[in-house]
Amino acid sequence: MICRTAILVAFTVLGLLLAGCEKNAQEAPTQQPVPLHLNVPANLASAVPSPERNPLTAEGVALGRALFYDPILSANNKVSCASCHQPDKAFSDGQALTTAGVTGKQLKRNVPAIINLAWQKSFFWDGGAKDIESLTFGPLTHADEMAQDLKELTKELQQHATYPQMFRQAFDSDSITSASITRALAQFQRTLISANARYDKYKRQEAGGALSDAELKGFVLFQQHCGSCHTSDFFTDQDYHNNGLDVLYSEDDERLAWGRGRISQQAGDIGKYKTPTLRNIALTAPYMHDGRFATLEQVLVHYRTGVKPSPSLAPQLQQPNGQFGLPITAAEQEKIILFLHTLTDEEFTQSKAFAKPAKASINPSLYP
Repeated sequence: MICRTAILVAFTVLGLLLAGCEKNAQEAPTQQPVPLHLNVPANLASAVPSPERNPLTAEGVALGRALFYDPILSANNKVSCASCHQPDKAFSDGQALTTAGVTGKQLKRNVPAIINLAWQKSFFWDGGAKDIESLTFGPLTHADEMAQDLKELTKELQQHATYPQMFRQAFDSDSITSASITRALAQFQRTLISANARYDKYKRQEAGGALSDAELKGFVLFQQHCGSCHTSDFFTDQDYHNNGLDVLYSEDDERLAWGRGRISQQAGDIGKYKTPTLRNIALTAPYMHDGRFATLEQVLVHYRTGVKPSPSLAPQLQQPNGQFGLPITAAEQEKIILFLHTLTDEEFTQSKAFAKPAKASINPSLYP
């Protein structure tokens, strides 16, 4: 059972650490970074994994949280990580293809929700990054996202009134590097744990975990028709599948439409994309890697009647009678959607632990 109070207490400590950084930036830290241990929901995992080179610490998470919400990370000092990853939308942004980057140009892939990243084995829709630390370099430097020159960013942070002290506390070093920036951001993102929805309370037999008959029937149908890809209580198998969205895959834009095939260079991977988690799915519309579906109803209709055949189509979408898609009725579709709404974790989306730090915690001039 998750101890939400314990997490909030831990992040209260982080808030104090942030506030403490208003002291003289030249003041040396009085102690080594404090290891941060988070309680994990019992139906999710037993502990939060982190690499040996970047263990979770109170100071590292506090720094990562501050950076996540700070537009200083972008070339024009107007775009932060949170511009595209908004807490109330489960850290997605509500756009099919976002225009929140420094140029205002529409990007070519839907912004994924960042939920339970600590347990993921690869990142981006095509698996182009292998850990949270490395994935950060993509949006930081992409011309249409944050367009940042990493050398200039480290200089700006070194000259900042608050950050040198925060980096010193987090990493016991006077040197601010691109590696330490991404490590801090990764630490914060590993704390974005969501497993306190009504479904979770039902699984853990906790108060507030009642599911209606229709929702329970939806759960059974979900397990039968969707559970092979959206597995376990992470609701993803972390694998790549072609779910029948298209027949042809353009070679334009560095073969972006190839999905996993763009990375693996294997013909059998063309058109495959990473299985997204379905946690908080009611909050993360539009759907698919290109945001083509505005509603869950449209998603289910696609799986019922819109699946297109191609050489790499997932076998789960190929029926014995030669038809494609999932053999579900309109009534069964509605029950599945009812179940999907039980995966909304409002404690996660409204948690003060993950919210933008108070103005007093960072340089107030960064805020309007």
